[in-house]
Amino acid sequence: MYPPELVKPMQAELEDSGFVSLHTAEEVDTAISKEGTTLVVVNSVCGCAAGTCRPGAIASLEFDKVPNNLITVFAGVDKEATDKAREYMIPFPPSSPAIALFKDGALVHMLERHHIEGRPAEVIASNLAGAYDEFC
Repeated sequence: MYPPELVKPMQAELEDSGFVSLHTAEEVDTAISKEGTTLVVVNSVCGCAAGTCRPGAIASLEFDKVPNNLITVFAGVDKEATDKAREYMIPFPPSSPAIALFKDGALVHMLERHHIEGRPAEVIASNLAGAYDEFC
């Protein structure tokens, strides 16, 4: 588990943009089962989370169509919530960071670490915007 003072600014980056941090499996179940679209960011302390994942997810919210619900779980911090979120992302293997879009509780779009790492935030945002156009 990472120290709270280390992860707080990383959580705040998403929370300041409207994401709700979830800490329990029950919170994840409730959030993903909501009607409409839900974007889930599996946050991480790694460099690609800081350099492209969080900025890309945030930038994707500037488009016309956006998800109804924005949530985040923090790998290495909120184990119970992260494990539950990853259950919803099957058949994809656990990945940190990762971004998943759900519609009415069903997974409809997934970005794993290998889709995020080494790509600019603008590419991540554009990829998500395409998914929003299709599903939101």
